[in-house]
Amino acid sequence: MQLGNLSLSLLSGSLSAENLSIGDDPKFSSSPFLTAKALKVGVELMPLIFSKTLNITGITIDTPQVTLLHNPAEEWNFSSLGGSAAKAQAKQAPAGKTSTAADLSIKKLELKNGKIIVGGTGSRKRSTYDDLNITASDFSMIAKFPVAVTAVLPDGGKFKLEGTAGPVDQEDTSLTPLNAKLTINSLNLASTGFLDSSAGLGGIIDLDGTVASSRGQAETKGDAKLSKALLVAGGSPAGVPVTINFGTKYNLRKNAGVLNPSVLKIGNAAAHLGGTYDTSGEETVVKINLDAKDMPAKDLEAFLPALGINLPKGASLAAGTLNSDLNITGPTNKLVITGNVGLFHGKLAGFDLGSKMSEVTALTGIKTGSDLLIDKLTSDVRMAPEGLKADNFIAVLPQLGNLTGAGTADAKNNLDFKMVATLNSSQAASNGASAGTGGGLSGLLGKVTGGGCKSGLSVPFQIKGTTADPKFVPDVGRLAADMFKSKLGCMGAGSTTAGAGSQANPNAAPANPVDALTGLFKKKKP
Repeated sequence: MQLGNLSLSLLSGSLSAENLSIGDDPKFSSSPFLTAKALKVGVELMPLIFSKTLNITGITIDTPQVTLLHNPAEEWNFSSLGGSAAKAQAKQAPAGKTSTAADLSIKKLELKNGKIIVGGTGSRKRSTYDDLNITASDFSMIAKFPVAVTAVLPDGGKFKLEGTAGPVDQEDTSLTPLNAKLTINSLNLASTGFLDSSAGLGGIIDLDGTVASSRGQAETKGDAKLSKALLVAGGSPAGVPVTINFGTKYNLRKNAGVLNPSVLKIGNAAAHLGGTYDTSGEETVVKINLDAKDMPAKDLEAFLPALGINLPKGASLAAGTLNSDLNITGPTNKLVITGNVGLFHGKLAGFDLGSKMSEVTALTGIKTGSDLLIDKLTSDVRMAPEGLKADNFIAVLPQLGNLTGAGTADAKNNLDFKMVATLNSSQAASNGASAGTGGGLSGLLGKVTGGGCKSGLSVPFQIKGTTADPKFVPDVGRLAADMFKSKLGCMGAGSTTAGAGSQANPNAAPANPVDALTGLFKKKKP
């Protein structure tokens, strides 16, 4: 310990010192553990003069800077402060003498206008918290005492803890029991490094809860609200908050914990969470399962941009329920979400799929209307910092048929999907009839095969553009190949019909599928 100028006031019974410096444990750092602008100690003069009894009325440390470090063994540099020394003094004290540091009492211990720096010995990364104020009343090493802590978090957030602590653990000060109410306002997850600010990720946390620790185990319960969440690069902040009623158990020795069954809500949509987390490394690593059943799609719409899912311009989720079973793993600043999602009995209002797929529906004569109805939409998904990947995509659309395929949406929302639209047989037939002899691929396929193919019509296509403005482009190469396969597969079944057709119109020229196909796109045959 180092002290600057000292001053003693007999009238007030106080000792003051400037420029206090307390060295760190050499195992952690050669820099000071604590520095302060000034230290003031108040004592009761009469007991000290007449009975040589030291009663400390207060200790005030002004403008301190405290550095808290943990090493790879999950030990903190403050673990040995006070407790071990008190235990050693108690063992060495003569019989009948109890005036040791272990039973020393301080009526009021204060740290004012301070700064706390938190990090690990193996990393240069540090988190800084300003305007730190700690007040402990009737402080004692061997009994419980009231404690209050306030601090300003990065970007203006606030931290507050009020409760009781003690008795101080004489083996490891970091394991000292604590029972307190915890309040956090406007904690910026990007500023703290919990989410990757370089990728644009972020979110604001507000939390009200309780913390109780004993024997190296800490339990925290409460409610948290996540606002302006942005969890995937290329997304945009969510327009609605997420609330979580949570409970955790945390091992202070291992710096790892369990997320007990918790409930996540977005409006009236609810999901269940559970899993584990580990804070022992430079980044917090999680392994969490999210299970959701029958979540109202309307309530989820404003949160989807946080996951990099943007609805087409002018469209909205007017109906439907969402089910999902997702695993959320990895460092919190590089989360990977995998699993499956499903939308059932949905309605995407303001989205005319037929007009968007005009180059595709020109082949079928289909018109879907201004709203898209979705009986079922399911997919296996993987969401990561680089974007979204969808496999086994299946959509059952009453106005169109079935859409199947797979594809990706990158971090800039660029789409690359390979899909197939399959009309059911009755729909293909009705569209072929309404299109007449020269319109629609269903009518064309009937002419090519002699009318003998009654199965559903499949149209391969690609989805390009962005999630907000998707472009549906026919895959002409695959389409021509599929038509020839259809002809070969259906000609035998339709030979009788084809023969009858030839007799009915003996002057008709045989249909050429390439001519007909290129005609639909108004292109000349090479």
